[in-house]
Amino acid sequence: MSSPSTPRRTESAARAPRGRPARLDRTRTVETALELLDDAGLDALTMRRLADAMGVQAGALYRHFATKQDLLTAMAERMLAACADPPPAQEDWTGRLADLARRMRTALLGHRDGARVYAGTHSTGENTLGFADTLVGTLRTAGFTADDAARAAYAIVHFTIGHTLEEQAALPHGANDAAADVQSLRQALAQGHFPHLTAAAHVLTSTDFAAHFEYGLRLFIEGLRAESRRPRESPST
Repeated sequence: MSSPSTPRRTESAARAPRGRPARLDRTRTVETALELLDDAGLDALTMRRLADAMGVQAGALYRHFATKQDLLTAMAERMLAACADPPPAQEDWTGRLADLARRMRTALLGHRDGARVYAGTHSTGENTLGFADTLVGTLRTAGFTADDAARAAYAIVHFTIGHTLEEQAALPHGANDAAADVQSLRQALAQGHFPHLTAAAHVLTSTDFAAHFEYGLRLFIEGLRAESRRPRESPST
């Protein structure tokens, strides 16, 4: 799912003028790949299609990216550009933590299949490492050890990726299919075999993903707040 404000170009616009060699570099390649991602989705993004959009031979792309996974890692790094800056100063570390998680979700939602692209990548770029360093640093200011801060950061990031992955997968073919899925669930629950799910049907059939995300994020943060207040054993000497 891409943001309505995400600029797009057609493949023909991305091609170099006929008869002139295309200027190929990592930045332009990643930008074109993100445009193709927004237009056609991750499954349709191939190295051959990307090369065609850029007016070059597919082999030329491998000068900058040894594999498609390398390209996806660079795309993930570019997506986090808006997350690299430190969050606004706040007295409570939990507010900073929530802001970072929201920024990441927004960044992934900014591109169609953004969470699928990001999942499984391990960028060492400044955007990714800067975001991670700020996240871990925020947790360390709350009193977590470096090790525990890293584990907590993993938990927040994995929750954000997983939630966004489900959110983007929920509407793969448009609102009509989503409405049909909701109706199917309601019909199944109407049989009366699942009383607890029936009682929560209004939530289970809701597509207010922002509300779902905020609830889960609050649970995570409240748990981390409680953990930060737990007495810690002194390291053995």
